[in-house]
Amino acid sequence: MGKSFEKVMSLDNLMPKFDSVEEERVYLKQRLAAAFRLFSKFGFDEGVAGHITVRDPEQKDHFWVNPFGMHFSQIKASDLILCNHDGDVVEGNRPVNRAAFAIHSQIHAARPDVIAAAHAHSIYGKTWSALGRLLDPLTQDSCAFYDDHVLFDDYTGVVLDTEEGKRIAEVLKNHKAAILRNHGMLTVGRSVDEAAWWFITMERSCQAQLMAEAAGAPVLINSEYAKLTSTQVGSEIAGWFSFQPLWDRIVKEQPDLVD
Repeated sequence: MGKSFEKVMSLDNLMPKFDSVEEERVYLKQRLAAAFRLFSKFGFDEGVAGHITVRDPEQKDHFWVNPFGMHFSQIKASDLILCNHDGDVVEGNRPVNRAAFAIHSQIHAARPDVIAAAHAHSIYGKTWSALGRLLDPLTQDSCAFYDDHVLFDDYTGVVLDTEEGKRIAEVLKNHKAAILRNHGMLTVGRSVDEAAWWFITMERSCQAQLMAEAAGAPVLINSEYAKLTSTQVGSEIAGWFSFQPLWDRIVKEQPDLVD
């Protein structure tokens, strides 16, 4: 019963086509800048914490990321820096967040399918992470993560070592998200749009479960229907498509982000 979203619409048909790698790079950087503006709008910006990366379309072992210490609300596409997997900034004149390099370089190296990865110290995500538990299938939205997120059940301080990033990547495996105990959340996707949307909706799912458990004893969706719903709301195309209204909104409100 019910058709998965990808049976109705094809991601390959929806994604834009590019005449050159330069054109694709501009597109990716603009989507990344929009994701940062949205993260700021939703309150996922605490001090210098947090980073979103997108793999360069030509140099596959390089990724674009936010400059260290620049507020998410001010980031434009032209502000993004290009970092290689040795941690060197090869384009841009500002430093890279060492935690961003340590985590994201290993995620991108371990997962060739991952185009983008997102991590921030959002309030409900980090609160839920302190419980050391996976999310339950309490709502239709949270079913996007049913059997598709993991718990990194360790905390050893700020992630500055690539070995720690490698351990996170090993636990993540082929899933779309990880709860980093006592730290926060990490989401990945085949597009910036998808990775950013998974983070946004996972944060809301953490909030919903915290509120439900505070109010009483939540009723879980049974495994059969949780699995079915995950195919309907948790696919790559569902993640990409869900981001599009947010893109339209933020570009209309803050058009300078594409500069």
